[in-house]
Amino acid sequence: MTRVAMVMAGGRHGGAETFFVRLSAALAAAGEELLALIRHDEAREAALAAANVAVRGFSFGGPLDLLTRPRLGAALRRFGPRVVVAWMNRAAAKTPSGPWVQVGRLGGYYDLRYYRRCHHLVGNTEGIVRWIIAEGWPAERVHHLPNFTPDLSGAEPVSRASLGVPEGVPLLLAMGRLHRNKGFDTLIEALPAVAEAHLVIAGEGPERAALAAHAARLGIAARTHLVGWRDDQAALLAAADLFVCPSRHEPLGNVVLEAWSAARPVVAAAAQGPSELIEHGRTGVLVPPDDPAALAAAISGLLAEPARAAALAASGRVTWAERYAAGPVVARWRDFLGSVNA
Repeated sequence: MTRVAMVMAGGRHGGAETFFVRLSAALAAAGEELLALIRHDEAREAALAAANVAVRGFSFGGPLDLLTRPRLGAALRRFGPRVVVAWMNRAAAKTPSGPWVQVGRLGGYYDLRYYRRCHHLVGNTEGIVRWIIAEGWPAERVHHLPNFTPDLSGAEPVSRASLGVPEGVPLLLAMGRLHRNKGFDTLIEALPAVAEAHLVIAGEGPERAALAAHAARLGIAARTHLVGWRDDQAALLAAADLFVCPSRHEPLGNVVLEAWSAARPVVAAAAQGPSELIEHGRTGVLVPPDDPAALAAAISGLLAEPARAAALAASGRVTWAERYAAGPVVARWRDFLGSVNA
């Protein structure tokens, strides 16, 4: 058993925030003694407490916040962790040094100046690890620990009527924060060339109004459904014929792992993460980013060849089970936390 503090200053929604809760709960269930130190968020604090993870909330404000660091330090000294894992820039910047091994966990290509107090860095993709080493970090202090997703297979499909999608038409699903990086505008531009298909985008963010307006300009508002942030990913995936990840920038692609776990065929833009995850033609189909015509052709091709789509889905499911299910990933994290030294 290792005493571990996890520090997260993230926002209300996001892939890193979701995985933070998921990993903390899994490590606690596996027997690690865990304390989560997070930005105040009632829902996240409740989720962690329900998973028997001790949790403390802090403000994690900007440069004028002079209280979080000393309060964080006091909480860490009371807990006495062997390892402290700081997730992303703000948590790394606010976490003070102490008699513990300090680890920075990166899910993207972040400014490494925030991690100057860290002894080790963890990247959740091999590409991020290579980049950190190229930036000058010693290779022996940089580690690849991937994300895992729960098994989302076997769920009861959400009713199409609740989504506004008629029966008997292809249902395309995309999930993620409504941000320009996610490329949902490209997917909407592709939709007119995909006969009869309806698109469901589950997520929330600053691009919502622009995406709705874009669909209206293209005359496909009736086939485009922005259903907001959802917690029923398994049910959504069960209802989908095809999962699409059109991101311009995607360091990992948790949504690809979720689609694999649910045995759904995947079409993705070849951003950093999906390109690392997907073996083109075996576990999914990759297309150039920002290319609506290529995206439409790939989607239409799979919808026209259900046997090929099923084979891709089956191969993706096998890859998920071997590399990205909870068992193998949590085991790797536990080995790392138990053996890492300053």
